[in-house]
Amino acid sequence: MEKQVDKYGFSGGAQQSPGAPSEEVPIEVLRQREAKWLEMLNSWDKWMAKKHKKVKERCQKGIPPSLRGRAWLYLTGGKVKREQNAGKFQELQSLPGDPTWVDIIERDLHRQFPFHEMFSARGGHGQQSLFDVLKAYSLYRPDEGYCQAQAPIAAVLLMHMPAEDAFWVLVQICEKYLPGYYSTGLEAIQLDGEILYALLPKVSPVAHRHLKKHHLEPIMYMTEWFMCAFSRTLPWASVLRVWDMFLCEGVKILFRVGLILLKCTLSSQEKLKSCQGLYETMQVLRAIEPQYTQESFLVQQILDLHITEKDIEKEHHNQLRRWKETHGDLRSKSPPRMHGAKAIIIAEPPRRQDLKQRPNIKVESLLAPKQDEEPGKFNRKAEVRQENNTPPPPPP
Repeated sequence: MEKQVDKYGFSGGAQQSPGAPSEEVPIEVLRQREAKWLEMLNSWDKWMAKKHKKVKERCQKGIPPSLRGRAWLYLTGGKVKREQNAGKFQELQSLPGDPTWVDIIERDLHRQFPFHEMFSARGGHGQQSLFDVLKAYSLYRPDEGYCQAQAPIAAVLLMHMPAEDAFWVLVQICEKYLPGYYSTGLEAIQLDGEILYALLPKVSPVAHRHLKKHHLEPIMYMTEWFMCAFSRTLPWASVLRVWDMFLCEGVKILFRVGLILLKCTLSSQEKLKSCQGLYETMQVLRAIEPQYTQESFLVQQILDLHITEKDIEKEHHNQLRRWKETHGDLRSKSPPRMHGAKAIIIAEPPRRQDLKQRPNIKVESLLAPKQDEEPGKFNRKAEVRQENNTPPPPPP
């Protein structure tokens, strides 16, 4: 008997929170958004140079599922990186890899979203692609090797794009968005934990006082949140919306989500009655109430919370100074963090030959329901085909 999966590919509602269903975008609205996104993707450098604000607004509304993989590839600069390193992924794929990292990667494969149709079969295509991407990264950055938190990041990417594209987007996330997160010692994530804690009084003094009172170090509750970009914390509809904004605007989105969850969970005296100690508080933060992670609520909270790149960089400077006073210089020298797609394209302007586009795609032919389907239902095969960046069949 074939397993029933939801529209994201999960069986049994594995990534849904009880009482927090994802919101359906009307089919006509989705078609309009796809047409707009196709226009942007076909002239990406011009849009990023002159209309970045509009790109950001469209990411905030949610990238259409059929184009999400391609959009993430472009937003991160992964497309340019791939073209500049043609054949590199295949070369890394063909190498045996460091036995130590290979062994750890192989043991981690079955833990990544086992209820998703792509990763449910041991040794299946999805797990093989995940192994290829993670092994390739360990060879690409032998100074870093492999960190277990990279596995869910790579798995999310593979749900939306081929292995080579997923590899280059992973490279960009690790090197540009979250530099140093996956290095030995985890100094960068510890610094960001202190930044999160320092920003919290502006958002929720009550939550800040509670964490301080019970001596909860940031590293205890925010490590998985940030290192896995909330892919193991939120219901799937919310994960995708957070990633759409994160890959466009940068790490400030992760800070906003973290601050929102702390505020909502620990903001009132009534809620804190059940959190009389460190253990109880950690339990609450590990099982956040569904209404706070629901898609429309969380997205609106993110948009309303004005924590900026400037706020983060200012606090980063303060925390780095304190770190040096107490720990000395950082052992791991990471490149400067880039705050999203605009910063990346300014730092690494694409050459014209790096932005060769595929032929335009007709939206109507992809989304028109089959004759035996109800109007408004998706053609899942067409949607998956587009998410995997494979071309549609020629029209009859």
